[in-house]
Amino acid sequence: MKLLLDTHIWIWILQSPERLGARTTIELHKETNDLWLSPVSTWEALLLHRMRRIDLGPDLVSWSKRSILGFQTAPLTHEIVFAAELLDLHQDPADRFLAATAQVLDLTLVTADQKLLGLGTIRTLGNR
Repeated sequence: MKLLLDTHIWIWILQSPERLGARTTIELHKETNDLWLSPVSTWEALLLHRMRRIDLGPDLVSWSKRSILGFQTAPLTHEIVFAAELLDLHQDPADRFLAATAQVLDLTLVTADQKLLGLGTIRTLGNR
């Protein structure tokens, strides 16, 4: 399976793995699954750090390089931006881009966000 991590799932892997559900943990560690990360999540994590909602440490460049190791990079393309605009979803830009990325690239979005689970045309894996 190709799994696109929602920002909070990625942060939990790095900082609070105990917040991950048993099924999610199993899927994230399966060697047959590919883990994908969007640059939108990096942007969102840096925003959260700036707002002091999470702590990424003093060296953000070093943190960024370490934190993306082992993940495939999901590109942010014009097609994804257009798909995000067409989604029937709340206005959070990060959520819209992540959901559209999963849709366009045929990835499964791993999330605990109830607003993103069960979007119909977008495969999701709830944090359970």
